[in-house]
Amino acid sequence: MSNEKIKVEKGSGNIYKDLGFPNPEEMQAKAHLVFKIEDIITERGLKLDEADKILCISTSELSDLLDGHFRHFTIDRILSLLRKLDHDIEIVLHKRPANTPPAALRISTSAD
Repeated sequence: MSNEKIKVEKGSGNIYKDLGFPNPEEMQAKAHLVFKIEDIITERGLKLDEADKILCISTSELSDLLDGHFRHFTIDRILSLLRKLDHDIEIVLHKRPANTPPAALRISTSAD
């Protein structure tokens, strides 16, 4: 075993921010929503060709989405896919208290 020290940095909690992606909060929110879509498809036991019919998108688009290639999908479009999967969307706005970290975009889902 080597005594070589490995430099470790604590992440911010947002991999997109840590990797320098533009709009990291939006990317993280999209990722969270896409994970939810994948969970719903899995829970329902749907195959891609069944899910794409429900979502009205091509199998290749759905495959790209589930593989994490969602940059060209807007949050609005991803939310519309969740609605097509019979999920309600609720958006809640909170005023950011003074002297707190910058305003953020957070996604939370209820346990079904």
